[in-house]
Amino acid sequence: MDQEQNRRDREPDLTARQEAPCRQESTGAQARKAATPGRELYLNVRFLAGMMAALILIFTFVARIVVVSGPSMEDTLHGGDMVLVWTLGYTPKQGDVVVVTQKTYQEDSIIKRVIAVAGQRVDIDYDAGVVYVDGAALEEDYIKEQMRLPAFGEGINHVTVPEGCCFVMGDNRNNSADSRHPDIGIIDDRCVIGRSMFVFFPPSRIKGL
Repeated sequence: MDQEQNRRDREPDLTARQEAPCRQESTGAQARKAATPGRELYLNVRFLAGMMAALILIFTFVARIVVVSGPSMEDTLHGGDMVLVWTLGYTPKQGDVVVVTQKTYQEDSIIKRVIAVAGQRVDIDYDAGVVYVDGAALEEDYIKEQMRLPAFGEGINHVTVPEGCCFVMGDNRNNSADSRHPDIGIIDDRCVIGRSMFVFFPPSRIKGL
């Protein structure tokens, strides 16, 4: 009996050792559960902050959203249309719809179509309602109606576009202040914000430009 008792005394207490890890695991699981809501909030906030930073960079250096105001680009664009404008590395090209600033006319930006770029000659014949670039009549299926003499007079209607500049006009020729207007005139390329890529709002008017 004494030998049996001594053997039991020397045997490790397996039950106690098995219970200890269980208690530790249970405590660790509880700690993880307690920390989960706070960690999820941190991850969500970090994700949103990253998204906001990315959007700020995109809409500062790559693209912008512009809301069209006024009828000068009808029927291509209407007041209230929301347009995505590409700005990164853009150089004006003939036929592009662009957003420009011209402080001599107004503080807000304006949206027009590039008719001619540096070195090209523009001649406007109001009697025929035709715009010529380098002697060739433009085929302008995008204009709203036959062009007439604007209220501000002939304005700038015979000009060779200087280097680093462009000549712009609205598609609604009879209701557009553009490069023909003495307060706007030829646009410095540095005042061109970017090219209008497509209308994305309202949904009924989604289209590329």
